[in-house]
Amino acid sequence: MTYLVLGLLIFLGIHSTRVFAEGWRTHFIAQRGEKAWKGLYSVLSVVGFILIIWGYGMARQNPVPLWTPLPSGVRHAASLLTLFAFVLLAGAYVPGNHIKAAVKHPMILGVKLWAFSHLIVNHTLADLLLFGGFLVWAVLSFRAARGRDRALGLVYAPGRVLPTVLTVVIGMALWAAFAFWAHGAWIGVRPFARVAAG
Repeated sequence: MTYLVLGLLIFLGIHSTRVFAEGWRTHFIAQRGEKAWKGLYSVLSVVGFILIIWGYGMARQNPVPLWTPLPSGVRHAASLLTLFAFVLLAGAYVPGNHIKAAVKHPMILGVKLWAFSHLIVNHTLADLLLFGGFLVWAVLSFRAARGRDRALGLVYAPGRVLPTVLTVVIGMALWAAFAFWAHGAWIGVRPFARVAAG
């Protein structure tokens, strides 16, 4: 559990500088340059991510249950939420789509849905730390990002139909690949096998 907590502190910490330490981040960049900041950001992100994977994997070997698993129907809802999360993730990268124009920060909102959906279908201490940690981070980051937009008077370009359709198709394809193959191959849990068995 120690490695999981350490990984979360490093990964979410470096990703929270614009929420809690905007002044320090700005000062660092002014003193050392944009490349130095991106280098530090990248290194800490990779280190934190590896520790999260390693720590979560170790914690799963000796789970500490916190509550009774919810009914199997909740898993269906979680699968639907993760589908929306993948579409939002795609919306962060496909230029000119309606989704980004509407929600402004689709990646953070996608992380919020991903974390919440996994939190409601898992029930151990490690799950609470991992998914709960990302959920809290996403809530605070989304609020901070929208606050920066208002302070800057930022206006997002309106979306177009074709990029929006492309966003939805890419998001659904990524979700299907992950749900039906990658989740089981990489994480060892097959979501729809669990739903069918539940």
